[in-house]
Amino acid sequence: MASDAQTEQSVSTQGAVPIYRRILLKLSGEALMGESGRLGIDPQTVDRICGEISRVSRMGVQIGIIVGGGNIFRGLSASARGMDRVTADYMGMLATVINALALQDFLERYDVETRVMTAIKMEELAEPFIRRRAISHLEHGRITIFGAGTGNPYFTTDTAAALRAIEIEADAILKATKVDGVYDKDPVLHPDAIKYDTLSYMDVVQKQLRVMDTTAVTLCMENNLPIVVYKLKEPGNLERVVFGESIGTKVVGESHDR
Repeated sequence: MASDAQTEQSVSTQGAVPIYRRILLKLSGEALMGESGRLGIDPQTVDRICGEISRVSRMGVQIGIIVGGGNIFRGLSASARGMDRVTADYMGMLATVINALALQDFLERYDVETRVMTAIKMEELAEPFIRRRAISHLEHGRITIFGAGTGNPYFTTDTAAALRAIEIEADAILKATKVDGVYDKDPVLHPDAIKYDTLSYMDVVQKQLRVMDTTAVTLCMENNLPIVVYKLKEPGNLERVVFGESIGTKVVGESHDR
């Protein structure tokens, strides 16, 4: 498939060295919907995202990906409408596997090796998650996509991202969102919203900022794992973050270099 991502001019990184050796990229399911806002997967949007991921992979950065399933099914929303919560959460996990397979398909069109690993066994589609095997895939330059969350109901894909990032010994979680960082209130509704350049984990918890859920932030805090929140739709932003440009919002510990 021809892609705008193929013709986009890459960020100027000549002579630069990525500041992260291994990252965990967190994508929402909604990120795959495109501008239409209709549920499902928009091929052009997924192609653009995968083009950028493939470029960063070729720069030697090891990439793990967690993707949500909100573009297909949201377990929490279904539970609120009367469906059994455990059943709804398992359905949401299956939606993340659908998105993982879509990302794999589009990434491989850019001639990069990929693997999909799932927390629920479904060997005909993907490998079961085994930590040492996942690390081996990453060390061999394979983009590794983790589906089905943690495999447990009541846990979000934010928590799955934090858990997998810790397990694969990632240097940071990069959370791609629709806004250019973390604000003190919704910048869409409040023009006077203030953007944070850096935050501590405790800032996020105490101010109840919508970075990741509390369980995920606590896991990151306990393991001193930085979180970088940046705008997905800005071309080249993933490269900018990987090469250390000060964009988005970085969440770190109090004693971490901020």
